[in-house]
Amino acid sequence: MNKTELIAAIAAKAEMTKVDAAKAFNALLAVTKEEMKKKDGKISIIGFGTFSKQHRAKRNGKNPQTGKKIVIPAKDVMKFKVSKAF
Repeated sequence: MNKTELIAAIAAKAEMTKVDAAKAFNALLAVTKEEMKKKDGKISIIGFGTFSKQHRAKRNGKNPQTGKKIVIPAKDVMKFKVSKAF
């Protein structure tokens, strides 16, 4: 399912127009992005799951084409944990 199909399904379930469903979906994405930019960003939705930010430390890797060793820099990644009720 892609974004367009998801918005159409939301519109059908909520009995709203696709335009309104798209606005709501885009607002949800924007709020999620803003929260994940915070230092301890976390969104918990009871019955669905929890989105959180996790720090990934720098590590050593290898370029698969050349075999040369490289350093993969540290970065923050988004993590999702499914609720037990889901």
